[in-house]
Amino acid sequence: MAETVVIGAGQAGLAVSHELASAGVEHVVLERGRVGQRWRDRWASFCLVTPNWTVQLPGGRYDGDDPDGFMLRDDVVGHLERYAGEMPVHEGVDVGSVAPEPGGGYRLQTSAGDMLAGTVVLCSGAYQRPHVTPLADVLPDGVARLHADDYVDPAGLPPGPVLVIGSGQTGCQLAEELLEAGREVVLACGRAPWMTRRIGDHDVLWWTVETGYIEATVDSLPAPAARFAANFTATGRGGGHDLHLRTLHEKGARLAGHVESSDGRRVRFADDLAASVAWGDARRAQFLELVRRAVEEHGLPEPEPFDPGPLDAEPLPEVDLRGFGAVITTAGYRPDYARWVRVPGAFDALGFPVHDECASSAAPGLWFAGVHFLRKRKSSLLYGVGEDAAIVARGISAAT
Repeated sequence: MAETVVIGAGQAGLAVSHELASAGVEHVVLERGRVGQRWRDRWASFCLVTPNWTVQLPGGRYDGDDPDGFMLRDDVVGHLERYAGEMPVHEGVDVGSVAPEPGGGYRLQTSAGDMLAGTVVLCSGAYQRPHVTPLADVLPDGVARLHADDYVDPAGLPPGPVLVIGSGQTGCQLAEELLEAGREVVLACGRAPWMTRRIGDHDVLWWTVETGYIEATVDSLPAPAARFAANFTATGRGGGHDLHLRTLHEKGARLAGHVESSDGRRVRFADDLAASVAWGDARRAQFLELVRRAVEEHGLPEPEPFDPGPLDAEPLPEVDLRGFGAVITTAGYRPDYARWVRVPGAFDALGFPVHDECASSAAPGLWFAGVHFLRKRKSSLLYGVGEDAAIVARGISAAT
C-alpha cells in the first residue's frame, strides 16, 4: 500500500511531489504517458503564451537567459523533465479508476495492477476532455475533422480552406499559423477577451500580477460557468505579439459568428460577430481600468493609450464546406473527473471538484491541484500552481 499517490506528472503533480518531499511525506507519482505529457501533445510550433519568468514552480523556477521570451513546446518539456529529476515518477501507468475502500483509503485500478493508497492527489491537468461541437458529425465526406489536440502543423492537413471553430487563444494561434502558411481560413468566433501583448513598458502578464487580476478567487466570478471563459488571446511566437480578431482580419482571415447549424454541406453562422467583438472590447476596457488603478496606487508610469478602432469586417453568414480541407474545433475543454473518480458528491454540476482549500469536501484523503480556477485564476498555471501544491502538502503532512 502506498501512503500517498499523486496522479499526473505535469506541472501540478511535479509541484506537489516537490512539496511532499520537502515535508517528508513518502509518495509516488503515476503518469499515464511521460513527464509533461500534455505539453508533448501540443502542436509542433507551440510555445508558451506566458513569458518565461512566469515559470515559478517550487524549486524549479526558470533560470535561463531569456526571462521575457517564450519557451517552445520541447523546451517546456525539457524544463519539466529536469525539474522531475529524482522524483518518484512512474511513467506509463494509466489510472483507470479511483474509488474509496470500505475501511478507508482508496483503490486505484491501473494499467500496472490495483493499488491501495491512504491519500490520493488528483493532478490530471486543467485540460481533460475536449469540448467538441456536434458539427463534427455532419461534415461532408472528404473534409478532415479534428480537435486542436490532434493538430500538428499546416502540412499535416489536406489541401483546401480550413474552418477553425473557436476564437480563444488556441483558435487564434492556429488561424494565424495557417494564414502564414498560405492557407485560406474561416474563423467562427465566440466570446473571448483580448489585450495588447504589451501595455506601456511591460508584458500584459506583468500587469495581471501587478493589478492582482491573476489572484482573483473563484468566488469573485459572476457565475460558476465563468470558469469556462477564454483567456486573453495572445501569442508568444516570434518573441510575442498582438493576436486577436483585428490582427487576424488584417492577415486575411474571414470572420464569422459562432456556428449555428449545418445541413452536412453548408455551415450557417449566427449573426453575432459584432456582439462578440464588443464583448471582447468590453473585457479589455475592464482590464485597462485595473491597470489605471494600479498606476495610481503604485505611482507607475502611465501607459500610452491605444485605441484599436472598429473592426471593419463583413461577417460570413454561411460557407459551403465542399472543397474545404479541414475543420478544426478549438472550443476548449471540460473536467472529466467524474468518469473515473468514483466518489459520490465529489464534483459539482459542471464537473469541477467540490473542495475546501484543495481538500475534497466529499471524502477524506482526496486532494486536488492543477485544476483551472481551483482556488484562484492562477491555480493551474506554471506561475501559480506551486501555491496550491504547498497547501496540499501541508494538509497531507498534518494528517499523517
